[in-house]
Amino acid sequence: MAILIEAISVVIRRSAIDSKYPGGWEAFVNDCPNQTLCADSALARVGFMSPVDVESFIKHLENIGFIYLQDNTAIDMVVVDQQNGLAAPSIWVEFGHVNLDGDATKRVAACQIVDGEDEPILTPDGWEYEGSLSQTYGFAPTEHVDKSLNG
Repeated sequence: MAILIEAISVVIRRSAIDSKYPGGWEAFVNDCPNQTLCADSALARVGFMSPVDVESFIKHLENIGFIYLQDNTAIDMVVVDQQNGLAAPSIWVEFGHVNLDGDATKRVAACQIVDGEDEPILTPDGWEYEGSLSQTYGFAPTEHVDKSLNG
């Protein structure tokens, strides 16, 4: 299976959640900081719009006992950017862009466990491609940002 990646996502091994999160998977789902959770049997993903929120979430998980990086390699979780992929090397997860439902006009970013089977992409409850960050994502270099937005 594969899971949708949008904006800046934290992808976590489900086995780490089961063994390290107080109360396991059910508690993790209940404590999830927003409505972007999607998961398969191997991976869970929570998405964020702000690097500050990503850092806060990672620190929260590290305080519980999760390991983000060891020797600059992702251990229990990894940050994944919708456009650029993995923020750190990983031997357990892979990233790519794929056509949703085989439709070349619906490109999405996704992660799956290494050697996972190519199956439909799992998305958060209620997610639809139309109007999603996958459909509308755009990057504006700083020099092209409308200066009136800066106050």
